[in-house]
This record gives sequence, structure tokens and C-alpha cells, in this order.
Amino acid sequence: MNVSSSTLSLTVADVNASREFLCTYLGYEVAMADDGFVSLTRGDAAVHVVLLRGGTDVLPPEQRDQRAAGLILALTVTDLAAEEARLRGAGAPITMPLREEPWGERLLQMTDPNGVVVQLVEWAAPADAAGPADPADNDESAAVIVITPSADHVTVSPNATMTGLASPGRGSTELSTWTVVMDAGATGPEHSISREQVWTVTAGALEVTCGGRTEKVAAGQTLILPADRLRRIHARERAEAHVSMRSDGVASVPGTEGTRELPWAR
Repeated sequence: MNVSSSTLSLTVADVNASREFLCTYLGYEVAMADDGFVSLTRGDAAVHVVLLRGGTDVLPPEQRDQRAAGLILALTVTDLAAEEARLRGAGAPITMPLREEPWGERLLQMTDPNGVVVQLVEWAAPADAAGPADPADNDESAAVIVITPSADHVTVSPNATMTGLASPGRGSTELSTWTVVMDAGATGPEHSISREQVWTVTAGALEVTCGGRTEKVAAGQTLILPADRLRRIHARERAEAHVSMRSDGVASVPGTEGTRELPWAR
């Protein structure tokens, strides 16, 4: 048997909703379409997807009322951290944030409007995949990682622009660092972070309110914000800062349930 390509056929209630999801967030394109039917492809090794509306008579009678459930459409990608940042910036419905399993699988999941789970996967290279040991590997300098800021790791919010630097998704094991740029007059929402943060202002000045006190932090000064304390950050003038934190920190916003991850720190 010679398999030339693979296609996954999904029966869903709303073909257009799943089509829009796959095209918007995952780069699929429509190859063919008709009433209650669409065939989607990508220009790489991703599996082709056919979407069929439930109840259509093209299906055998015993399958017409079934719906896609209990399956995961898994796509293996490179630079999963950058994909997560892109998807969050696009407003994708991420239902399982980026995580790493003990066996080396890094993954995140989204769920489309019809309940179809799409999983993006990246595999860590096995420890022995590098081949024979090189004596130079004993040199500490061989473990140095240099990170160059990239547009793929930029998150823009209504109040600031964050550019991710070190993070578990980009080589670090314990810390995340990023830069923050706020325009004059911008004020971030009141929130708390589960880990201590260290802010060093590199340009302009920030006003930081925390614990009932407001401190002005000018360029060249460093501010330490304690964990789990409400804070609000305001820029009277355009300001830039460098932030560091333990990589597992998450945010909480008063009046909302649960916590929020910081995609630029992942």
C-alpha cells in the first residue's frame, strides 16, 4: 500500500464555523466547497480536513446523526511558544495553555465552535539526539543561550507592548524576562501576580501604585513588586522597562475568576 496523502473527515453541526476556525487560526485554505461540505488543505504536511454537516445524505444512514467527538486533531509544529503568542494575539480560544509532559511532549489545545479539539505539539529532542559527546560540551560556555528579540514574541495590549526574551519556551529553566513599552498616558489594569517581579525602568518614568503607596520609578531605577499584591502601573510619559520573574507566575484580576497566564513569559 502506498499512501499519497491523509484526510480527516469530521461531521459537525456548523460547517462554516469550523471552516472559519481552521482558516483563521491554523492557516487552512478551502480547496472545494458545496452546501454542507468543505475540503480544507494546507501547503505543508498537515492532514487535509473535510467538514460535513450532520444529517447530510452523503453519509451512510447510521452515521448521519453522529458528530465529531472524543478525538483530537494533532498538528506537530516548530517553536510552539511563538505559535501560542500568535494565537493569543489573534484571540484564539485556547482551552489548554502550553504545558510540557515528563516524556518530552510540549502541547497546547484549542476547541473550535463545534467542540473539535485541535492540539499543537512540539517534541523535545532526546538527550542522546545530539550524537557522540564532544569534549567542548564540558565547557560551561557551550551551554550559553543568546536570545534575540523577535516580532514573533511580541504581545500588544491596549496599555502596553510586551516583548518576550528569556522563558521556558526560549531556553531558560527558572526565569522569564521581557521588555515593556507604555505610551504616555497609558494605565494598566489593577491586578496581582503570583510571583515577585523586578522592574528596571530603562527610559522615561513609571508610576506604580501597590499596597496603597504610589512610587515614581525613573530611568535607571529598579522596583521590586511583591507577589500577590494588587498593583496598577501608569506612564505619565512614554516609558520602557525590563521585567524579570519566576517563569511560573500568573496574573489575577479583581472581580474575575481564575488566573491568567502571561504569554510573553512562556
